[in-house]
Amino acid sequence: MKKKRVYLDNCYFNRPFDDQILATIRMETEAKLYIQASIKNNKLELLWSFILDLENAANPFEDRKENIAEWKHIAVQFIDTLESIRTQAKIFENKFRLKPKDALHLACAIEGDCDYFMTTDRDILKRVTINTIKVLSPIDFIILMEV
Repeated sequence: MKKKRVYLDNCYFNRPFDDQILATIRMETEAKLYIQASIKNNKLELLWSFILDLENAANPFEDRKENIAEWKHIAVQFIDTLESIRTQAKIFENKFRLKPKDALHLACAIEGDCDYFMTTDRDILKRVTINTIKVLSPIDFIILMEV
């Protein structure tokens, strides 16, 4: 059986570094760690992209930047910048009212034939519905996998 391929956006990778006072943030952090363990245990395939590299390079916290960068080496595929991705991202910006970087993440996930696009960004989760990929929070992904 083909392993499910996942794309995790930058806010997803940064969730454990957020203030953990809110229960939803703590639950998303736990779900993120569970999903990453599934990636390390080869139950899921991770995709990485140029936009993850760019956003992570801008992270002002060196320890966080290094922690996140390690996931690039675990990824099964790297999506580089392509004109088709930029074109698709522009469509997503307009259709779903996404920020340019968020639209690029989504376009990369689709280009990499991912089954799931995971984010903790509430705007993306509310706005994006697309037939070619499931857009989910880490919590919703775990619920889906356990059913």
